[in-house]
Amino acid sequence: MSTVTVDGVDWAMVERGTGHPLLLVHGFTGAAIAWAEHLDAFSATSRVIAPDLPGHGGTPVEPPERMTVERTADDLARLLATLGALPACVVGYSLGARIALSLAIAHPGVVDRLLLESPSAGLGTAAEREDRRTEDEALATAIERNGIDAFVDEWERLPVFASHDAMPPERAARVRVMRRANSAAGLAASLRAAGQGSMEPLFDRLADVRAPTLVITGALDERGRPRAERVSRGIPGARLAVVDDAGHTPHDEQPSAFRRLALDFLQEDRPA
Repeated sequence: MSTVTVDGVDWAMVERGTGHPLLLVHGFTGAAIAWAEHLDAFSATSRVIAPDLPGHGGTPVEPPERMTVERTADDLARLLATLGALPACVVGYSLGARIALSLAIAHPGVVDRLLLESPSAGLGTAAEREDRRTEDEALATAIERNGIDAFVDEWERLPVFASHDAMPPERAARVRVMRRANSAAGLAASLRAAGQGSMEPLFDRLADVRAPTLVITGALDERGRPRAERVSRGIPGARLAVVDDAGHTPHDEQPSAFRRLALDFLQEDRPA
């Protein structure tokens, strides 16, 4: 791990390989090591930059205004500029996909190819956003009260992760260790600042995405698949790939299929 300072915040990150920059943005409860199974393949052809998001891994908790989806996207643009890594291909999963989408809209010159895994463009009505903020506040309070281990145990029992039961035990254990390495304070702060109820919905701005885009969703992700399909329909020229036998986390549940889709897309139109 290394550290890059962006406007006074020390971002922990993994950097590996050479070539065209590739930014990997993990999801809620994750860290840069969420991409560990894919780093060798990605770094064989790209300069991989995988940061820990604010409140995750080794990147500290910051005031709420520094941890929003929108501000995080701005900070990632600055991080890439600091590293001399512009423009970059960007891959984001779940929370990371929302941040990657915001990055592509707010900073179109930063992103030259966009891969969104299990994305959402936010929540469409004020009532939905208010309900989600209430739910996320209750969950954040529970994390602070009960601690990280109890939270992860409960988190992994959510229906959205039911398909993880089919994962090899060693992979499931690695994901659990990664999640438990986060802090209760960090995850609670991320929920409050960067949850779907707190972000500005992006439905009306999807057409502003200029980068070639691939949206990946799991066939078993009953709630997430319609959201991903809606994002795909809204982005001009975007393609949708549905991964069989996967739920919300194709990169963990079907890593070979995810990696094949990602590498084929990221290497399109690039010299051999």
